[in-house]
Amino acid sequence: MSRKMSTGAGIDYSAWDHVYVSDDEDVTSPYVDTQSLFRMRHRARLERMVAFQQRGEELENNISECKRLLEAGQGRLKDLEDGKKEGKEEEEDEEREAELKKVQAEVKKLKKDEKSFQKMIEEYRREEKKQPWDVDNISKDGFSKSVLNIKPVTKEETEKEKVAKHKTFVEKYGKEIKHFGMLRRWDDSQKYLSDGPHLVCEETANCLVVICIDFQIDEKPALMEQVAHQAIVMQFILDLARTLKVDARGCFREFFSKIKTADKPYLDAFDQELNLLKDRIRRCARARVENTVKELEEEERQMRLGPGGLDPLEVYQSLPKEVQNGFDEKNIQLLQEAMSKLGVEEGKYHLRRCIDSGLWVPQSGDNDDEEEEDGEEEDEEDDS
Repeated sequence: MSRKMSTGAGIDYSAWDHVYVSDDEDVTSPYVDTQSLFRMRHRARLERMVAFQQRGEELENNISECKRLLEAGQGRLKDLEDGKKEGKEEEEDEEREAELKKVQAEVKKLKKDEKSFQKMIEEYRREEKKQPWDVDNISKDGFSKSVLNIKPVTKEETEKEKVAKHKTFVEKYGKEIKHFGMLRRWDDSQKYLSDGPHLVCEETANCLVVICIDFQIDEKPALMEQVAHQAIVMQFILDLARTLKVDARGCFREFFSKIKTADKPYLDAFDQELNLLKDRIRRCARARVENTVKELEEEERQMRLGPGGLDPLEVYQSLPKEVQNGFDEKNIQLLQEAMSKLGVEEGKYHLRRCIDSGLWVPQSGDNDDEEEEDGEEEDEEDDS
């Protein structure tokens, strides 16, 4: 559909005189499906458009090739003319003259072809300007870019990977972390992190806590409290980064600017977190000491075990007082008398425990007597 658009004062709308935005839908037929007719007309127009564009591309290629050949011919012609001026032998002059005429003819023909192609290009461009606009060529993309705001999927680290990562980091930067833990002034801490921003991470905070526990175990509470202060500094920086959703290395300066001019509630929150951390460190150090003591006691107990797997100290404490006195005085006669005062079963029970724990080392005769007594008891049980 073509429509002559009116012009207002000072505005020329003639560029829009041949805009076809619905030419595929202007004609319908009762004998043909409307949608099929629209698609057929649209496809036919696209085919004509593609053919027209291909013709223009062929013309551009032809004139480019013609210009290339013309430039090469003109260069060859110049070389021949320069050789003619040098005036070499007569036979060579004749051959050069013949070739010169041939090249001149080719150059002349190429110039003529260039003018012809140039006219065809101009005609094509005039025809292109007269082409009506439609929904397919009325506009084109200036640029095309799609951005999906999707958070990249990060693989969650396993506990083993976290431990390995922490160990590697501490081995590499352990000295720097300890140095940071001993800083007291805000400006010193900020400058140190500015010089080493790689320290602003979770691994540093964890390492500082471990150092605090070691100081507490070594009974150095002052050093523990100093490093605990720096651990809370690092934790506040990491919390601020999570709140702002930025990299912690890019926001630690904001923390120091804030803490230097902070109001009382913010400082109170800082001190409260610091006190909570100190309490956790003390409990953790106490638990570690207790576990270490238990491990040492268990090692000593394992070393004390007798041939029968019993702890001589436990066995000694379970013996009657008279038997304990015999062991204390290392008096065999007193031990025998104390054992004889016990009942048969009770005496056997304590004697066996003393042998299994190593408190009593039996002689060969004692073993034979004990085996005979056991055999007699078994015979009596069989007879009954």
